[in-house]
Formats: sequence, C-alpha cells, structure tokens
Amino acid sequence: MEELKNKSIRGGEFIIRETACEDIFIPEEFDEEQLMIKKTCEDFLESEVYANLDRIDKLEEGLMVSLMDKAGELGLLAVSIPEEYGGFGKNFNTSMLVADSVGPGCSFAVALSAHTGIGTLPILYYGNKEQKDKYIPKLATGEWKASYCLTEPNSGSDANSARTKAVLNEAGTHYLITGQKMWITNAGFADIFIVFAKIDDDKNLSAFIVEKDFGGITMNPEEHKMGIKGSSTRQVFFNECPVPVANLLSERQNGFKIAVNILNIGRIKLGVAAIGSSRRVLNHAINYSNERVQFGLPISKFGAIRYKLAEMASRNFAIESAAYRAGQNIDDAYDALVAEGMDPSQAKLKSTEQFAVECAILKVWGSEMLDYIVDEGVQVYGGMGYSADAPMDRAYRDSRINRIFEGTNEINRMLILDMLLKRAMKGELDLMTPAQAVASELMSIPDFAEEDTTLFAAEKKVLQNLKKAGLMIAGAAVQKLMMTLSKEQEILMNIADIIGYVYVLESTVLRVEKLVKMRGEEACKGQLDLMRIYLYQSVDKVSIAGKEALCSFAEGDELRMMLVGLRRFTKIEPFNIKDARQRVAKQLIESNKYCY
Repeated sequence: MEELKNKSIRGGEFIIRETACEDIFIPEEFDEEQLMIKKTCEDFLESEVYANLDRIDKLEEGLMVSLMDKAGELGLLAVSIPEEYGGFGKNFNTSMLVADSVGPGCSFAVALSAHTGIGTLPILYYGNKEQKDKYIPKLATGEWKASYCLTEPNSGSDANSARTKAVLNEAGTHYLITGQKMWITNAGFADIFIVFAKIDDDKNLSAFIVEKDFGGITMNPEEHKMGIKGSSTRQVFFNECPVPVANLLSERQNGFKIAVNILNIGRIKLGVAAIGSSRRVLNHAINYSNERVQFGLPISKFGAIRYKLAEMASRNFAIESAAYRAGQNIDDAYDALVAEGMDPSQAKLKSTEQFAVECAILKVWGSEMLDYIVDEGVQVYGGMGYSADAPMDRAYRDSRINRIFEGTNEINRMLILDMLLKRAMKGELDLMTPAQAVASELMSIPDFAEEDTTLFAAEKKVLQNLKKAGLMIAGAAVQKLMMTLSKEQEILMNIADIIGYVYVLESTVLRVEKLVKMRGEEACKGQLDLMRIYLYQSVDKVSIAGKEALCSFAEGDELRMMLVGLRRFTKIEPFNIKDARQRVAKQLIESNKYCY
C-alpha cells in the first residue's frame, strides 16, 4: 500500500513535483487485450458508421438506436462497468482508449459518449444497490439508452441556477418534476434521463433517475445544429412528471456535486476523443497531400504543406501523451484508495475528482488541438476542403462544439487555477513554499554552473524553469490581487495557459524519455523531433501568457524585476525547428499515415 501511495501523485502536484518517466503510462504500453478492444472499436466504425454518415446526419429514424444496439452487443457500452452488472470491469485508462478509438465516429461518438458517461455513471457512482441492480445491467447492454438533463435556457455554465422544480406529492410517494431542459443529447431515443432539479426552495440541485415511461415528458423537435447533426438533441419538458421517491439519486441537494464530478470524467473523455478525431483528419490530410499534384509535384513536396502536417502531428502526439498519463494517474489513485479500504464506487469518484485540474487541461487542450487540426486539414485540401463532398466539411463543423461541451474552455481555464488555489488553502498542495523559493531566486545571481549535456537534461531544465515562471506569476497575482483575483478572468486564463502548457509538455518529454529507454535513441528520432517542436513552441506560449498577466497587475520596479525573471525562465537554446518539421513530415508522407 505504501508503494501505491508513493506512486500515486496527487492532482495538480505536477506544478511543484518532478515525475520520473518510469511512473507514467504511455500509449505504447497498452497490452494485447486493450489493443484488441481498440481494434474492435475501429472495425465497428469502419463497418457500421463511416458508410452511413449521411444517413446518420439526416437523423434517419431508428438508425442511431440500431448502432447503439450493435455497439452494446460488442460490449462497447460496458467496458468500464463492473462485472457484477454485466460489464468487463476494465480500468479507467482502458475506457479512455475506447473514447479515443470511437472519437472519430462523428455523431455516433457523441451518442455513445453521452450514454456511457454522463448518462450511466451518475447511477453507477452515486446510485444505491437497488438503483444499480435495476438500471446498470440494461444500460451496459444498451437495452436502455441514457441521457443527461442539466442545462436550461437560463442556466448553462451556471448550472446551479437551474429552475426545474421537484415537489413531493401529498401521498409522499413521488416527486413531481416540472421544468425545461435544453441541448439534451440522446433525448430523442433515451429510455432513462438523469434529471437535475431543486426540491422545493432548496439552494442546491438534487438528481433523479427518470424513466421515459413515467409520463409528463414532452419534447421539441430535433435541434438544427452547425455540426454533429446526427446526434439527437432536443429540448425536454417535464410537466409534473411523477418520479418515485426511490429514484432520488444520492442525497437531497447533492445534485450539483454529482454534476461537477461526472463532468470531470466527461472533460477528460472529450479530450481523449479529440485525439482520435484529429488523428483521422490528419490521415486524410496526409493522403490528400500525396495525391494532389500542383506545379508537376504532389503538394506533400512543398514546405508549407509539410509544416502543417508536422505541426498537426506534434500537437496530437503531445495531447495523447498527457491524456494517458492522466488516465493512469487516476487508476493509480483509485488503486491506492481501494487499498486503504475505500468503497470502489467512492474510490472511482475520488480518484477522478483528485485530478480535476488535469481533466480541465485535457478538455481545453484536446478540443483546441482538434480545432487547429481540422482547420489546417481544410487548408491542406485547399478549394476541395471547402466542398461539402470532401471529408473536412463534416470534421470542421463537428469539432466546434467541443470547446463548448462539458463547460466552455473559458470556464475550464478559470477552474484550473481556482482548483489549485483551493487545494493549497486546504493544505492539500503546498504551493506557497515553492512560490516563495522562486521569488527568492529572482533576487539571487543566476547559477552559471556547467550545463548537463545528457539526453533530456536540457528539456527538463526548460520544464523546471517554466514551472518557476508559473509559480512566480501565480504567487505574485495572489499576493497582489488577493480576494479580487477571482474576478480577473483574463489573468486567470493567462496563468491557466502556463499551467496547461507545462503539463502537456512535461507529459510529452516523459513519454519520449520512457520510449528511448524502451527502444533506444536511434529508434525514437521521430518522437524526439515531435517533442522538441512542441517544447520550442510551448516556451513562446508561456512567455506571451506570462507577459500579458504581469503587465495586467504589476507595475514599476516590481514589473521590471518579474519581466527579467520571466525572460530567465523562458530561455531556450536555439533550435532548427524547420528541419525537425521536415523530418517529421517526411516520415508521415512516406508512411502515408500518422505513424507515431
């Protein structure tokens, strides 16, 4: 148990603690069984989804239900469900691999994710034995489809301001739920709704398991959306819908906590699904660049196109590195909590909650990576990229929702620092000591000791300095602004950008270091290039975010001193990034696919 505790790094601790590459999981370590699950997902998309994308987008009656049924028969809805409820009981990182592998499935991926995630997990994690016994086996097979009713016309990011009401009937047997929910995924075919409402005049939400057949439920027609057109999205109206008191989920007024914790899982799963989606777009772009001839040459021969392909690959590789590192951290935390005697369901929740910062980072960085890649994918295709007959059209439209889903990226950015500071206030993270150490270092003479020239030493030095930059700026902002910092959204987002880039970059460096130890430096030249491309650009991103933050709250000598410190902490040796991109692109073009 002590070994598990030591290995299980706490959420957000990456900003103050160094991690050994041996302590992270990398995608190259998935075992044969996990790769078979991945292959099953990919084969399902090829045989059932890609050939029917136009039919799916037209919301053909019964088609999505049929696809969900077939996915259920293959076990794709039950990967993370415990065996006692008819599932496979796989760990969190395996469920991440499923989200990644199904991610390119356009609207089908959205339907599956909503069902297996926000639709099923509230019951699995918060339900009592009777509720789990009744609902989970049918949700695991897909016999019943699930939906999640939180958002209302006047409560989006501010979920706890919902107006839907639940009133106990005179007999005390049922809650009568009345209210309006909107943007409800899977609403058109769901059998089960997880509904959030306030009982009487409660301050906080409660959660209920509502069956479609309870009555009092009506819906608007399907929404017309920019993308994910094949995903059922409707407004749902509850008019004194009678819900048995036994269907109250968890405790009264615990709904907001349920919503927040389940959204943590939704965020990291969205981030990893974006990896799979962007990988498919990148493959299309590589294929097209090899086929399209201009000026007598395939456009893959031109530097401008090669730049795009290499950048797309570098960002995908980096986010993938961070996603599976975080997934394993959640698994390790779960193992440690269970070893201490915690109930497995509670441990699942606690382990994910522990890494809420990383979940938010992956949601933001994953969705923005996907948006970048689909946009550049359109550009690689040129005029054909703007055609609705080319594959980029659907990918471009579908990607945009991801920066809004599961909490907007702006909200998630502000949560990153907020959650870190709250943990520091509770004594769970000691941010103050390292922040004070950085402040003292600013007043000292720089260390001119001989540089370590071993492999990864330079990259790790850069990482240490970027962490110092983040601690310096966050510490100064907290000290200067105190209670008003929560209102300074631009500064919060600047600091979140620094923290996020540090996490993704460190994950990438550790992944490549571990790969080199496994395979040797010569076999990992491409991964080393991908890492250094992302490193070089991350330093610039941190520098820009840091300057913006500092100039927003500091002035005079204090500002000048911290800007000097920022320059010191964002120093990097010159690197020929163009040649690195050329090498990466060459490998992609010769393989005619993403090959890392």
